[in-house]
Amino acid sequence: MAVCAVNALIQNPDPGDQTSELQRLRQENERLRRYESALRGSQVSVYTQDRALRYSSASGPMFGHAVDAILGCTDDEIFAQGAGAALIALKREVLTNGESRRGEVAVEGGPGPRWYDLHIEPLRDGGGTITGLAGTVVDITERKEGEAHLRLLLRELTHRSKNLLAVIQAMARQTARHAGSTEAFLTQFGARLQALAASHDILVRESWYGASLEELVRSQLTAYIDRHDSQIAFAGPAIALKPEAAQSLGLALHELAANAARFGALSVPDGRVSLMWERMAAHDGDGLSLDWREELGPPVKLRRKKGFGSMVIERNLALAVGAKVDLDFAPHGLHCHIVIPPNHIVALR
Repeated sequence: MAVCAVNALIQNPDPGDQTSELQRLRQENERLRRYESALRGSQVSVYTQDRALRYSSASGPMFGHAVDAILGCTDDEIFAQGAGAALIALKREVLTNGESRRGEVAVEGGPGPRWYDLHIEPLRDGGGTITGLAGTVVDITERKEGEAHLRLLLRELTHRSKNLLAVIQAMARQTARHAGSTEAFLTQFGARLQALAASHDILVRESWYGASLEELVRSQLTAYIDRHDSQIAFAGPAIALKPEAAQSLGLALHELAANAARFGALSVPDGRVSLMWERMAAHDGDGLSLDWREELGPPVKLRRKKGFGSMVIERNLALAVGAKVDLDFAPHGLHCHIVIPPNHIVALR
C-alpha cells in the first residue's frame, strides 16, 4: 500500500475499524517511510519494467533523467543511438532465461562513458509467467574512474621503477670500475644513492609532476651552503624541471660538488663556487642555461681519462634529456655550462 494511501486511512479512520488494524497500518506506514528514506539517502535506484522494457515504476532519477522522464519509456527511447546496448542486452537475457543477473555496464555519452552496477530479477505472475523485470541500478562512474587512474599510476610506477633500477645498476657498475678499493666503492656509491634519493624526495613531494630547480640545488649542495662560511653562491629565476631532467641534473650537481670537494674550489678554505641559471631567450632556444664556475682553488690538472663524475655530467645528461654540456677543466678553475632543452621545463605550481 502506498504511503499516501496509508496516511489517508490513518487520518480518516472508519469508525468500525479495530485498534489493532490502526496499529498495523501505522506500522506499515512507518516501514514504507523508512524504505523511502533509505533510498533517498543512498545511491541505489529501484525500478520495474514490463516485457517491452517500458518503465512502470522508479524510486528516483536514473541515467541522468528525472522519474517523470523515465516512466512509460523504454531503454531504447532513453538512450540515444544505441548507447544503452549493453544494458538492454543484459535485461533481455533475464527475460529469456528467467534467471537473475548482475553486471557492470558502460553507457556511452557526454564527455565519457557512465558506468552502472545493475541487479536484475524477473517478475512473474501467479502462474509463473515472466511479466517484466525488477532491478536496482547504482552509478559507479566515480569508482571506475578511480580504478582506471590507479591502473595508470601502477603502470607508471612500474615504468619508473625499471628506469630507476637501470640507473642504479649503471651507477654501481661505473662506480666499481673507477673505485680503487671496496671501501672507496661503498663510500662513493652510497653518496650517489643519497643524491638520487634527494632528487626523488622532491619529486615524490610534488606527486612526480616536477622539481623546483632551486630546491634541487639546495638538496644536492646542502652540505656546502647551509653553514656559516658557505663557499657556494647560487641564483636564478624560479624554474621547474620534469622528473627525468631533475633526476639527471641532480646527479650531475652532486658529481660537480664531489669533484670540487676532492680536487677543486671546495677542497681549500678560500675557494669559491658560483652556480647561476637563467631561462634563455626564444631566439636562443628557450631552454635552461646553467653555469657552474670554480675560483681560487688549486690549479686544475689536465686529466688523461675522465672519471665517473665527468661521464655522469656529460654523457648522462646528454643521453637522458638531450642536454648540451661543455665541461672545461681550465687551469684557474673548472667551468661547466649546461643547456637543457625547453621540453624538459614545466610550469611552476
